Amino acid sequence: MNTDLPLARVSLRAPLPARGYPFTLRAARLLDDLEFRAGVTFLVGDNGSGKSTVLEAVALAAEAIVLSALPGAHDDLTDARPLADLLRLSWTRRTRRGFFLRAEDFLGLARRTRALTTEFEAAVEALRAELGDGPDFVRAAAPYRNQLAGLRAAERAGGTHARSHGERFLDAFQRRLAPGGLYLLDEPEVALSPQRVLALMTLLRRAEREGAQFLIATHSPVLLAHPGAVILDLDHDPVREAAYDDLDHVRFTRDFLSAPERFLRHLDEEE
Repeated sequence: MNTDLPLARVSLRAPLPARGYPFTLRAARLLDDLEFRAGVTFLVGDNGSGKSTVLEAVALAAEAIVLSALPGAHDDLTDARPLADLLRLSWTRRTRRGFFLRAEDFLGLARRTRALTTEFEAAVEALRAELGDGPDFVRAAAPYRNQLAGLRAAERAGGTHARSHGERFLDAFQRRLAPGGLYLLDEPEVALSPQRVLALMTLLRRAEREGAQFLIATHSPVLLAHPGAVILDLDHDPVREAAYDDLDHVRFTRDFLSAPERFLRHLDEEE
């Protein structure tokens, strides 16, 4: 066990119920006694293996901040609450730094910012058309202009103008990293090109050196190559620690890239 990590272990306060979601997920059994030995721990498995639910449960049990486009973001994790209520978290040093982040929530936040900007700009122009440019317009438009000023300041601080989703994601992620924090990330590669995934790995490495800890669900063979990471393969029963080269994700990607025609010919066969 790495005694420098904030979160040392996750275990169950009581046995999992034999029936019902999310207790029957294979990944839920992982939480019977999960010890953290590395700064980065990956959860890898096919869709439906339970990666996201496990992350959500740990996030709830750790009372982590949820970065989301939606108010009341914790309410969006209600499916994982029954599992979270059974978890016992053992800390080497309790931290309130860090967050839970799903890549789609970041993209939703960016879309929400753009939508609000458009909405407030339209409201200002409607008031101008109704009232002209006099004092009445200035007073009526002030709340919308204040909101627009805040949105534009946030965009400038994040460098969001004329930048890709991936650039903005990395920018926002880096600005929120703090030494010694616990970070729970669900498929962060969704917003990133393969080259940007390498940039993310650089950020992870720097943060590790400052005592940060990461639990990450991913499908990315590039991200899974992170040096020194522990990989937990949820496609096996029981769940097991796996070497990078033994992962189905990695073998499939290598096979596909070496001979894509072997896989693509099946598209015509199914038609």
